[in-house]
Amino acid sequence: MAEDRRRVVVTGEGPILVYGPVDVEMPDGTRLLSDRAVTALCTCGRSRRRPFCDTSHRRRVRDKKEEDGS
Repeated sequence: MAEDRRRVVVTGEGPILVYGPVDVEMPDGTRLLSDRAVTALCTCGRSRRRPFCDTSHRRRVRDKKEEDGS
């Protein structure tokens, strides 16, 4: 049973990282498979590849800094 465990890391400012292969079940019952070593799941809602992260959260942070003059 221990070999079935996956490590999940909740980042404060980005995606949820799931280590190891994972099956993601969507609200409509569709199952998406990822065999990647690390799968990033979107938490900001901006990704065009939801439920997977496409790093859209990074662009938004950069845009906001530019507006602030940083």
